[in-house]
Amino acid sequence: MSYIIDRRLNGKKKSTVNRQRFLRRYKAHIKKAVGEAMNSRSITDMDKGEKISIPARDLKEPIFSNGRGGYMEQVLPGNKEFVTGDRIPRPGQGQGSGGGGSGASDSGEGIDEFVFQISQEEFLDFMFEGLELPNMVKRKLAGNESFQMVRAGFCNEGTPGRLNVVRSMRAANARRIALSGGKRRNIKLLELELESEEGKDPALRDQRKVDELRLKIDELKNRINRIPFLDDFDLKYNLLVRQPRPRSKAVMFCLMDVSGSMNQATKDMAKRFFLLLYLFLQRSYEYTEVVFIRHHTSAKEVDEQEFFYSRETGGTIVSSALKMMRDIMRDRYPASEWNIYGAQASDGDNWNDDSSTCHKILIDDIMPHVQYYSYVEITPRDHQALWDEYESVARAFPDHFAMEQIVDLQDIYPVFRQLFTQKVAA
Repeated sequence: MSYIIDRRLNGKKKSTVNRQRFLRRYKAHIKKAVGEAMNSRSITDMDKGEKISIPARDLKEPIFSNGRGGYMEQVLPGNKEFVTGDRIPRPGQGQGSGGGGSGASDSGEGIDEFVFQISQEEFLDFMFEGLELPNMVKRKLAGNESFQMVRAGFCNEGTPGRLNVVRSMRAANARRIALSGGKRRNIKLLELELESEEGKDPALRDQRKVDELRLKIDELKNRINRIPFLDDFDLKYNLLVRQPRPRSKAVMFCLMDVSGSMNQATKDMAKRFFLLLYLFLQRSYEYTEVVFIRHHTSAKEVDEQEFFYSRETGGTIVSSALKMMRDIMRDRYPASEWNIYGAQASDGDNWNDDSSTCHKILIDDIMPHVQYYSYVEITPRDHQALWDEYESVARAFPDHFAMEQIVDLQDIYPVFRQLFTQKVAA
C-alpha cells in the first residue's frame, strides 16, 4: 500500500496539512472557546477569527523511555534537618523557596498556556459544525453575476493552443475521400478493363489500348496524390463560450415584535439569533436575500438599522407580520424559484383573538411553501396563547417548523444548535 503525503506550503510558508492535524487534535478546546466567544462577542465581530488558549499540560505528548530494570543496590543517607512528624513547607511558598510569582503553580510546574489564532473560516466551521438546513433543496439555479468558460463544439478559427488535432485529422481525411472518390472509382473501372484486355490472347490483344489504359490510371493516381494531406480548411479549434455560472438563491424572512414589551436587551438577543441564521444561510447558498419585517399592531418592511434599533409602543398583533410575509412571498419570491426560510422572534405577547389567525395563516399560506420556519420566544415568563397555537403548527409540520425559548444571552447559541442540529438518517 502506498501513501501520498502532501508537504506543500501555503502562501505564508506554513504547512496546511500540519495545521489541519493540529486543529483536529485540539478540537475539543477550540469548540469550547468558540462557544464562549459566541456568548461574549458583539454583533459586529460575530464572524471574525478567535484566539484559542490551550493549557500547557494538554500539550504534552506520550513518549517511550527505557525503564531502570535490572538489580540495583542503593544506600539512602539520613538527614540532620527533619525527624518523623515534621511538616515540610510546600515548594513555592515563602522567600527564596523557588517561587515563580503569580504565574507559578503549587506543584512546581508552570501553567503557561499556548495561544494561537484561528481564521474567520475556521471559526465559522467550528461554530456551525454538525448543523444543517433541514429540507434544503436548491429549487432554482439562477443569476448572472459570474461566468464560466465551457466547451461549445468546434469552429474553423482560433488560437493554436485550442487546436483539436483529432477533429482536424478527421476533417482532412474526409476532404481527401470526398475529392478523390470519383477518381478512385474511375481507376477501379480502368483496372478492370485493363485486366480484361491483358487477359486476352497476345495475338488478339490491343497493345495500344493497354498503353492508353495504363496512362490514364497513372494520371488519375498522380491527381490523387496532388491532393494536399492537410489544408487550412481542415483545421478545427475548440470553441469556448461564456456561460452564466449557476447560483443557488435563498431568502430569509426576519420577523420581530417591536411593541412596547420588547426592550433593547430583548432585541439584541433576537439580533444575535438572526445574525447566526444569516451566516448559516450564506454558507449554504451562494446568493441570499434578507427581508426584515417589524410589527406591533401593524407590520412594516424596513431596513436592518430600523429593524433592530427603532422603538415603538403599543400592543401586538403578530398576524400583521405573517400576512405581510405571505404577500411578499407571492409577489417577489415564488416558491418555485426561491428557497424560503422564516425566522420569528417575539416575547410571546399577542392579542388573544389574533393567535388563532396566526395559526391559520401559517398552516394555509406559509408552511406549504417554506423550507424551514423557526420561532424563538425570548421571555422568562410562562408561555401564552401564541405558543400554544404554534405548538399545533409544529405538530402539523414536524420537519419544517421548530420552536424554542430563550431566557438570557447564554441560551442563544445552544438554542440555535438545537434548532438546526443535523438529523441522523434512520
